[in-house]
Amino acid sequence: MSEAIHQKIGKNLQDIRKSRGLSLDAVAELSGVSKGMLGQIERGESNPTISILWKIVNGLRISFAALMEDSSPQVSIVKLEETSPLIAEDGAYRTYPIFPFKQDRGFEVYTVVIEPFTSHTSEAHYEGVEEFVIAMDGELRVEVGGDSYLLKPSLAMRFSGDQPHTYCNDTDRTIRFTTLIHYPSSNR
Repeated sequence: MSEAIHQKIGKNLQDIRKSRGLSLDAVAELSGVSKGMLGQIERGESNPTISILWKIVNGLRISFAALMEDSSPQVSIVKLEETSPLIAEDGAYRTYPIFPFKQDRGFEVYTVVIEPFTSHTSEAHYEGVEEFVIAMDGELRVEVGGDSYLLKPSLAMRFSGDQPHTYCNDTDRTIRFTTLIHYPSSNR
């Protein structure tokens, strides 16, 4: 492996370990790779064999590619006008993927724009999926489980997404909201 690759592997391993709150001892126990070797890999001082890498990825239950991927920048700025929306209801319901789903995160974030007097029903997601909705501009009505909830700007709600749910704009003004969809780790 080139120097750049083993340094990338070391940084990714350290990022994954820290994001899970694991010590080097804990990763050593999970993977069967010594704490010393793991430390050398994280510092970019070791050129690990494929066999060692497989022990690590199997122990952490991650993909082999997770150790090879370029790391995400520490800061990401997303401009709504530079994203391509997903369109429904003949363009009157637009969903902008602000932070699309990534396996290691387990969630995705969208900004949604609904034109006046428009409703959109989302099919049920699989069991364990939760949605978090924050009204930004205008009054959003959300129907879940046969009940209706009115969200005014700055109000938020959480609900189980494993049932059909409807987003409604009953007003004569365009409304906007943000939704975070969280997927349970057992299904990722």
